[in-house]
Amino acid sequence: MNIKKIITTLGLASAVIALPACNSSNNTVTPTPTPQMYTVTVSNLTQNQPLSPVAIIFHGSVYRAWMSAQAASVVLEQLAEGGDNSALLADAAANADTVLTQSGAGVIPPGGSESVTVTLDQATQMSLVTMLVNTNDAFTGLNGLSLATMKVDDTLNRAVTAYDAGTELNDELMSNIPGPAAGGEGFNAARNDRVDKVLVHAGVISVDDGLTTSALNESHRFDNPVARITITRTQ
Repeated sequence: MNIKKIITTLGLASAVIALPACNSSNNTVTPTPTPQMYTVTVSNLTQNQPLSPVAIIFHGSVYRAWMSAQAASVVLEQLAEGGDNSALLADAAANADTVLTQSGAGVIPPGGSESVTVTLDQATQMSLVTMLVNTNDAFTGLNGLSLATMKVDDTLNRAVTAYDAGTELNDELMSNIPGPAAGGEGFNAARNDRVDKVLVHAGVISVDDGLTTSALNESHRFDNPVARITITRTQ
């Protein structure tokens, strides 16, 4: 047998076998993210504390709307004292960790609710903030709720507590309560609360419980939870 012919033949076969590997492409196709759709419902559980238009932020693991036992940001102060969510939403939208921001349509009355539906490519967490408007600087909401394990048709329910922004003294004066109980001033840049930290709110005293200068009455008191937040993934 011709050894040279065998070697030549084997060499050609090896080249043919290797050919597909030499011509294979290293390009990887990145799959298009599947849109995610969430419906967020906020229910007001209080007797006489309207909730300001909600600020909703979908984000990654870095952004935080507030930190307990730390001073409130100015944008949180603006919401917690005056019910205006525009600065907080603008600040969140400018954060590189934020995926989407959304405002509620309006005030949520006691016993009422509002639903907001959003569509986004991806988010791992959600935060929500709203003011109890018949107070000096009380707010409630969610701070970094994980959505990572939610599948289509999954629902999360959270009963949420009231927080004190720690930026305005809880004097309950008519001049300092922006809600319908008094119609007073909202945001004031001066901070006169010595605490200056976000803490769980101690509650309203009211004129009916001995604070004679209070613009509030028994109906404006609240127990926790003050709201229920329901998140459903629909797509």
